[in-house]
Amino acid sequence: MFGFAQVQKDSTVNTTIDELKLDKAIITKREIDPLRPSKAAFYSAILPGLGQAYNKKYWKIPIVVGAIATGIVVHDFNNKQYNRYRDAFKRRLAGFTDDEFYGVDANGNPANIPIISDDALIRAQRQFRRNRDIATLITIGIYVLNIIDANVDAHLLQFNVDENLVMRPHFQYNPMEDSSDLGVTVNFKF
Repeated sequence: MFGFAQVQKDSTVNTTIDELKLDKAIITKREIDPLRPSKAAFYSAILPGLGQAYNKKYWKIPIVVGAIATGIVVHDFNNKQYNRYRDAFKRRLAGFTDDEFYGVDANGNPANIPIISDDALIRAQRQFRRNRDIATLITIGIYVLNIIDANVDAHLLQFNVDENLVMRPHFQYNPMEDSSDLGVTVNFKF
């Protein structure tokens, strides 16, 4: 009595058993190693960048080594400057006038008036000590991030990402409402 313009045809009615067999080459099982993230973190803790090498992310190694080396160099520079100013200040407290910040007159004799005052030596000590401590904290933070990166990367290497699991945005025109529909399509292929 009523007819439909669109009739759906069941695609499984004429399917044979041979067509339903899956090719074993398509399905490959990867064994999950639950200790892999902890190994990567351990290797990065022993030698920064070694966990990234274990995860085969070789491009991260120069970044990790460079960041930690830069932090160590900045710490060393600020520590040397701090010790220079501290030693000069300690010598002035002891009554000496021959430190490197006292200067010399035109004849090459030690000057009577220092180039840098005692207050300036104290301020310089504070500044370089603060910079040294900040460099130490940043270097420790980069070291910890190196370990976390190796651990998380090892976890993500075991995450299942293949063509059978797809999530895509879609855009569809709806002629009934004369509008467009936006959404996300999630497909599972078994």
